[in-house]
Amino acid sequence: MTTQPIETHAPAERADIAAFLASHLNGRTAEELSTEFHQLLDAVRAHGKKGQLVITVVVDPPANGVDSAPMPIGVESAVKAPKPTPVKSLYFLDHDGNPVREDPRQMSIEFRTAPATDTFKDA
Repeated sequence: MTTQPIETHAPAERADIAAFLASHLNGRTAEELSTEFHQLLDAVRAHGKKGQLVITVVVDPPANGVDSAPMPIGVESAVKAPKPTPVKSLYFLDHDGNPVREDPRQMSIEFRTAPATDTFKDA
């Protein structure tokens, strides 16, 4: 009885995503992503709120469905950096429902300017 050698196929080496991003567009993609990442870190530190950097790898099928045709691959990113909390001011609503700075229920007091003087008392 003769035995046939068993053919074994080594698993194909998979592309490393970090290496792909580093080399995509001759390194420009990695530079842009690094810049966006550091801007996000600065915004999170400055505002004390969480942020997000989303990296999307977009792969289009080969042209005309030809197996040997090149596959267009792009990298997109979106930064959701925290923003400062807007400053608020207090308002009252008048009888028509409009915002006003002074309380319409409060009695107003007329102010008058005190006379100016150039003389000072000695202590």
